[in-house]
Amino acid sequence: VQYLDHGFTEKIPQCHLYPILLYPDIPQFCIPCQLYNTKSVGNVWQPDAIELLQELLSKREVEIHIMELPENPWGKLSIHLYFDGMSLSYFMAYHKYCTFEHSEEILKEKLTDYDKKYEDERWEIRFEELLLSETETPVLPPYLPSSLPPPEELYAVQVKHVVSPNEVYICLDSVESCNLFNQHSDTDDSGVSWESESESLNEALRRFNKNVETFPPLTDFRTEMPCLAEYDDGLWYRAKIVSVKDFNPLAVLVQFVDYGSTEKLTINRLRQIPLHLMQYPARAIKVLLAGFKPPLRDPGKTRIPYCPKWSMEALWAMIDCLQGKQLYASSMAQAPEQIVTLYEDEQYPVHMSLVEMGLADRDE
Repeated sequence: VQYLDHGFTEKIPQCHLYPILLYPDIPQFCIPCQLYNTKSVGNVWQPDAIELLQELLSKREVEIHIMELPENPWGKLSIHLYFDGMSLSYFMAYHKYCTFEHSEEILKEKLTDYDKKYEDERWEIRFEELLLSETETPVLPPYLPSSLPPPEELYAVQVKHVVSPNEVYICLDSVESCNLFNQHSDTDDSGVSWESESESLNEALRRFNKNVETFPPLTDFRTEMPCLAEYDDGLWYRAKIVSVKDFNPLAVLVQFVDYGSTEKLTINRLRQIPLHLMQYPARAIKVLLAGFKPPLRDPGKTRIPYCPKWSMEALWAMIDCLQGKQLYASSMAQAPEQIVTLYEDEQYPVHMSLVEMGLADRDE
């Protein structure tokens, strides 16, 4: 869509469209323009040039000189544009983003006695009636993060989801979190999940699952937006929006914040999250595993599509090393990324099995 009164275009889901009559007697606020006798390098404005233009011109008072009128009313005006007296075409050509013919003055004195009658007109864009209370999703803060114990302290963990042999999602294990909520697994998402919820979050999710139909549908799909998402087992879990994947029909990639796994869902499987569920920190913690790296020689093996430095054989071997075992972790670094070493029995690193099978090399 293009916003006629603002000028910019945007890709939006159908649920954000609202039918309205076109009023031809009300002019559009924004007038499309193009720089006169100015050609961008390669006949297309490069992203860094567009960023520079946005920084230079956004919400800035400029002076324009109309050079040519468009052939049709919806066409673009050909103009010279000056900001603080400087020719925009000359400025962009100086920075080698375009070429232009020197048919204009490079510098102009700013007008001091221009007609202010247009400033006196009060134009107002009203859109309040489009924000109906029954369809509006409140903007919530992000989930609270869980934190790991200080470096070199050994602590019990559970692996929730495996992304690659050296990237997993873990949660801290405790007496309170030994009760299984259900058998939420992640087999279609190229990984594995095991989960147990703390008692209080467990009870809250059970209660909300009984009357989830009463919660409003999600209508705001901005990145990191907290929500409830339905998993393949028919139960609803805490999640957040990662990105919009398809528009017809609308499908959204979400991440289950207590497990780390992701899934593409249609919007009928997303609902607004009750504020009560926002008090619990996201249990899944993304960590990188230390002590090993992809092997230098690993020919002929099928690669992980989204992480080609590792083989699928190494991924499944790591899953076998982690599944159903009591594991321990020791933090090696916590910034900029969480890096840990995983142990099987408080002494034997889990990655040594991959090293012994020739699926990984040790990394000192």
